[in-house]
Amino acid sequence: MIELHRTATVRTLRYRGTIQRYWDFEADRRAPVRPPLFMVHGFRGDHHGLLRIVEALPGHRVITPDLPGFGQSEPLPGNHDVEAYAEFVLSSVSALGLGPETVLVGHSFGSIIAGHAAADAPGRFSALVLINPISAPALEGSSRIATRLAELYYRLGAVLPENAGQLLLRNRVIVRAMSELMAKTRNRDLRRWIHGQHRAYFSAFASRDVVLQAFTASISGTVRDSAPRLSLPVLLIAAEKDDLGSIATQQALAGLIPDSKLAVIEDVGHLIHYETPDIAARTITQFLEDIAT
Repeated sequence: MIELHRTATVRTLRYRGTIQRYWDFEADRRAPVRPPLFMVHGFRGDHHGLLRIVEALPGHRVITPDLPGFGQSEPLPGNHDVEAYAEFVLSSVSALGLGPETVLVGHSFGSIIAGHAAADAPGRFSALVLINPISAPALEGSSRIATRLAELYYRLGAVLPENAGQLLLRNRVIVRAMSELMAKTRNRDLRRWIHGQHRAYFSAFASRDVVLQAFTASISGTVRDSAPRLSLPVLLIAAEKDDLGSIATQQALAGLIPDSKLAVIEDVGHLIHYETPDIAARTITQFLEDIAT
């Protein structure tokens, strides 16, 4: 069983007439002063998905929200697309009083959101870290058939009668199948824990419309859309076995970013945040130390 020890202050803010919640982890006061991190989770998750990385970065204050419409945060009025989520991130950072030394971190769909936010607000962040960045369009390449099937699944979930749609989207067999496909670790205890996390939190969405809108956004863009506009140091933490982004597309993405570093973690897929959080945390720490000198 995996135990997490850091505790957070849960903060509640109003944004566009809705209640949004954030988990604020205080830095270890015995550690040297380091920049705060604002972390953005991926599609259909919530803040729980990032907690193993948070645990591995005790020297940093870390703030991670549940994105609007997921977890304990209310949905926004209007569409839940990349632009809306990027605006939410920028508004949140200001409302929480975080300064320009803040490092913005995004995982998976959160990498698209974080990249968009950083590009829209030059000077607002000191660095950008993208974990399992979305480096290629989901409707291109080898994953396009699986993406089309997933799109059909979410559209069907949205148009069926309420009870039938909810049962489809929250179906434990389907959620488990998704989890089995993403997990690459051979460690049985870790796989069991990952499946438990997905079972517990993968269906924490506000409505069928929200999850369809967010899914559509997640397959409609990539980090490439904002890459040339990024004017700050960027760390890409890619995975050797990531089904959503090959090493070749990650290298191509890095080439589009003026100041970037690409780190590849071996023998892991799209669940770096679950399977290799310690390696990711060490990579982040070294990157921030390097750009500070």
